[in-house]
Amino acid sequence: MKLKLTIVLFLTIGFSASAQLKNKPELNENFMDMGFGIFIHWSLDSQLGSVISHSLVGASDDYVEKYFNELPKTFYPDKFDADEWARLFKVAGAEYVVFTAKHHNGFCMWDTKTTNFNIMNTPYGKDIVGELITALRKQNLKVGIYFSPEDFSFIHKQGHLISRKGPMTQVTANKELFEYDKAQVRELIGNYGQIDVMFFDAFHSKPMAQYVHEIDPNIVVTRGEMKTPEQKIPDGAMPGPWETCMTMGTQWQYKPTNEHYKDGSELIEKLIEIRAKGGNFLMNIGPKPNGEIPIEQEERLREIALWMFVNEEGVKNVRTVPTIIRDGKMWFTKSKDANTAYVFITKQEDWFKGFRRNFYLKNMKATKKTTVSVLGQNDLVVEYWPENTPTSRFIQHKDLLEISISRAQRLYNDKIWPNPVVVKITNVEFIKE
Repeated sequence: MKLKLTIVLFLTIGFSASAQLKNKPELNENFMDMGFGIFIHWSLDSQLGSVISHSLVGASDDYVEKYFNELPKTFYPDKFDADEWARLFKVAGAEYVVFTAKHHNGFCMWDTKTTNFNIMNTPYGKDIVGELITALRKQNLKVGIYFSPEDFSFIHKQGHLISRKGPMTQVTANKELFEYDKAQVRELIGNYGQIDVMFFDAFHSKPMAQYVHEIDPNIVVTRGEMKTPEQKIPDGAMPGPWETCMTMGTQWQYKPTNEHYKDGSELIEKLIEIRAKGGNFLMNIGPKPNGEIPIEQEERLREIALWMFVNEEGVKNVRTVPTIIRDGKMWFTKSKDANTAYVFITKQEDWFKGFRRNFYLKNMKATKKTTVSVLGQNDLVVEYWPENTPTSRFIQHKDLLEISISRAQRLYNDKIWPNPVVVKITNVEFIKE
């Protein structure tokens, strides 16, 4: 009898291990091509300007009662315009958008049948998830859903202490919670057409990832299956797919006071670094409680928009350079299917329109078919300076490839654009040190 039991257990465990489902390889490749996405953290506690959800941990009974019962009564994002959001994300160069359908607090931003703690029971009373998905599809943006399997509202009703580390906070320990979460995920996947990306935020998220693979294998699961560094960039290149998620300021949700934002150049350079290391950049915004995107965040999105409008060729459909990702102030990517390098030249102060600078590359070698150009400009003319021909040039030295380029395009009226220039080098050989 013991022998039979041992064999049965072995077979069961072996079957479970072999039955682990993964993202389809072709979906992973498509995800790696996209490069840049927008993360949106937004829930009913944006009214308070507090950290999203986490203020419930350690809160008094009075605070918890007001949070669950009073905040829904005043959540009224009447300025929410899903089409305006989607147009902004599109022009910013994003390829996908991941929205917090349900954060740890358990508040659902869609018309769910599983709980009354949702957007339909607020003065707004409209399905925000549905409105946003429709708008994103109009702009051909991929639809991503953030979902927290940890649910403070649900475990509070069960009588458990609100905590992310409590014994019943995880679906691996709380079967009722697992079934509840699965019902909500079925709604999100089944009610809005094809969902492209799922992001599960929990200490034990693999069961939810497996569930999604079972019911829709055409969804890419990010957190729950791949590495998703939060608020940091890995020290070196990592084999894909992976994704860094990061805030513009210090907080994921809208923070009306005491916030400190990264400037646009810093965000652009983080995008460059992440792409050079092989990852995607999921950059966060936190809308105001009335549904508007704060002006500080819109300004940064539009600075990125201008840079991406000029340079997105070096960001999308690229991979890491096999021999080098960085040399001093220069970062590198390569096209996915050709020996084309993109050189991101950062931190160039006071580079006035029309002036020429030279750079030296030690891990690349020109061939007879090599061409050099600056993304976004035609290399033929400098405005109001007709005698200046800004043609990009190169010289292959014994151990160095020298490129000589002008920043010829007028993008700012003061003729000094502070953001990185990107050089495209075709038919190049990558040299190992």
